[in-house]
Amino acid sequence: MSRALLVLADGTVFEGKNFGAAGESIGEVVFNTSMCGYQEILTDPSYKGQIVAMTYPQIGNYGVNGEDVESAGTVKAEGLIVKEYLDFPSNWRAGTGGVAAMPLGNYLKEQGIIGIEGIDTRALTIHLRNEGSQMGIISTTDFDLPGLLAKVRAHPGMAAVDLVQKVTVADPYHWQQDCGPWCRPAEQAAAPYQIVVYDFGVKNSILRRLVAAGFAVTVVPAATSAEKVLKMDCAGVLLSNGPGDPETVTYAIKNTKKLLGKKPLLGICLGHQILGLAMGGRTYKLKFGHHGGNHPVLDLETGRVEITAQNHNYCVDIGSLRGQVRLTHKNLYDGTEEGMRHAELPVFSVQHHPEAGPGPNDATHIFRRFREMIGGRW
Repeated sequence: MSRALLVLADGTVFEGKNFGAAGESIGEVVFNTSMCGYQEILTDPSYKGQIVAMTYPQIGNYGVNGEDVESAGTVKAEGLIVKEYLDFPSNWRAGTGGVAAMPLGNYLKEQGIIGIEGIDTRALTIHLRNEGSQMGIISTTDFDLPGLLAKVRAHPGMAAVDLVQKVTVADPYHWQQDCGPWCRPAEQAAAPYQIVVYDFGVKNSILRRLVAAGFAVTVVPAATSAEKVLKMDCAGVLLSNGPGDPETVTYAIKNTKKLLGKKPLLGICLGHQILGLAMGGRTYKLKFGHHGGNHPVLDLETGRVEITAQNHNYCVDIGSLRGQVRLTHKNLYDGTEEGMRHAELPVFSVQHHPEAGPGPNDATHIFRRFREMIGGRW
């Protein structure tokens, strides 16, 4: 393994070893508290533009496979930071789904993604918690610290780029696969409703859960006009997860405004934020975001506490919507808003990821709730 450096925008430096591709990569450095699921995290389009630091110390022990990929094509994260990389994986699923059995490091090399190991990820996480998520650069080729710092500080930042256009699909398509043996029997339903999914960076697990909940799914590009969607005569529209600052996705906000009151709507993560902006509300950025598979959320309508998967840096200010919606979910770590439901229209949304890819299954009922709303039963 060769030398690698991580340099943050505030000048903090970590030295480690490279276990992925060679080169340089700039992104917003965030930490993820999941104990497993690194392949789903790397291929989640919501991580476009970000370098992910895993807080769990040992990463790579089960390699990679073709079943845990959350998007087509390449890895979407800009880089991976771990404490200890394990180069000898063992997993009965390795080599399935069209992906050859290989260690994580080989997978990163194949995808052109830099991985850095051997740094104190606990110290990095504490620093990001105290100082906030910030831009950083990983390099395996340039070790000039002033030069690397100048490069990362010259980056315009996440809020200056429409990252959705870098991950959305080019053409509409139909999705038919469900989540197979991972579906609960109660999720299976007949007589599917036809729905449209706006692809702002949608995860495969969301599409699988929709099919399992009884939907026929058509996925459309992020900039598809509301007029075109309405002509498709669908029963409802889902606004998907995705990367970046929601205020950069101006076309999505405009189209969502036109769909309000015309179709039942469900927003997930970035889709939740876009929905809030479309209704005239505000969003705000969290200090270090929510990234992981162990975040407790209180469902205010049922009184249940659900352990959820999360991946977002922005939240909707529910108060800015001036009574149009009511708060439905609350994050029990920091009290931030996690969901809302419109006071009159068939519209609701959640900030967390209910699809459990990776993560717990506590919130997968959200997809059944969407079906019930379309059917007028919720």
